[in-house]
Amino acid sequence: MNNKRTVAFHTLGCKLNFSETSTLSRMLENEGFEKRAFEDLADVYVINTCSVTDNADKECRHLVRRIQRKAPESFVVITGCYAQLKPKEIASIPGVDLVLGAAEKFNIAQHIGQLAKGDAARICSCDIEDVSGFTASFSQNDRTRTFLKVQDGCDYNCSFCTIPMARGKSRSDTIAHVVKEAEQLAKDGVKEIVLTGVNLGDFGKGADGNGKDENFFGLVKALDKVEGIERYRISSIEPNLLTNEIIEFVANSNRFMPHFHIPLQSGSNDILGLMRRRYRRELYADRIGLIKKLMPHCAVGVDVIVGFPGETDAHFQETFDFLHALDVSYLHVFTYSERDHTKALEIKPVVPIHIRNERNKTLRNLSYMKMQYFTSQFTGQTRKVLFEAFNKNGMMEGYTDNYLRITTPHRQEWANELVDWTM
Repeated sequence: MNNKRTVAFHTLGCKLNFSETSTLSRMLENEGFEKRAFEDLADVYVINTCSVTDNADKECRHLVRRIQRKAPESFVVITGCYAQLKPKEIASIPGVDLVLGAAEKFNIAQHIGQLAKGDAARICSCDIEDVSGFTASFSQNDRTRTFLKVQDGCDYNCSFCTIPMARGKSRSDTIAHVVKEAEQLAKDGVKEIVLTGVNLGDFGKGADGNGKDENFFGLVKALDKVEGIERYRISSIEPNLLTNEIIEFVANSNRFMPHFHIPLQSGSNDILGLMRRRYRRELYADRIGLIKKLMPHCAVGVDVIVGFPGETDAHFQETFDFLHALDVSYLHVFTYSERDHTKALEIKPVVPIHIRNERNKTLRNLSYMKMQYFTSQFTGQTRKVLFEAFNKNGMMEGYTDNYLRITTPHRQEWANELVDWTM
């Protein structure tokens, strides 16, 4: 490869992955690489994978085949959760040159420098128990909004989840360093920061996973004082870690937006028990009740899984009825998929795929109706919209404080600005 090496990235999965991909990109650009779009020809293709569902695994394999057809002489590097969980499986995919596990992905420049085309795929990984340390990351594709990673890993052991096996124990940045990064992002013109992590509310454990005298509420209070950042959003937080004091603080903050995303997974206590979740539906309802009491205009998103093993028609009806009655704004519906080495594989009976898909469709329809109702409540109101700079076929997009998406003809003077908008 010559001095003008090129690299292209593709990210699968969550906001945390996007923040890490952006950091990997900056690392390679600092090493002399020129970034290209994934659809273009490049010397190196990096796929940052997810492994929450079987579809994410399949999409990774599909992307590798596409690269092979388009650029058979290029190097293909796979990292992320799938790479940590199944490195040998990935290494066996024709065209893959390098597999980087959780401990090695941020050493990507060094590893790429050692590659030679035609060699067998190299695996650079270790047992997840040996993964320690915290690497700060943030996305910077559009200076309007940045995903800022403040926490990684998870100490929970939900019976359906592979993330603790893919990312290791819970560990986090320090409040002082996060504040420093927020101050720099403000100087760079960023207006909105989305706080991201695997188990964000568990913030406070050090880089080695051991506790320190910090917590998520302390982080929120410190960030609220940073000048220049107009908006913060909390990407996702477990209901048992979303304390009343956090909700009350957000309700009285000008910078933390009235918008929460709170995983539920099931509205049936029986299924929550099988899932090994750390709360019951009554606690979840209490959290929503307080949010809506203090912020009636607040948007609340919900993660829910359908077709979990043992979920009967009655259990699903419980979930539907619970969500139908709950004052939430939208749902992210996931169809349960079997993951290797999870406790859920031992739970019977297994729900047939066609029933899982039917339940998914039912809840997606409910989500559509929820969002329509939530949006209709603000007709005629004026709310602040932060517009993004992207010009998409003559149109631009932005979000209100409570996460309603607004699309309008592109106006350059509105890019990265807060604009009063009548709904």
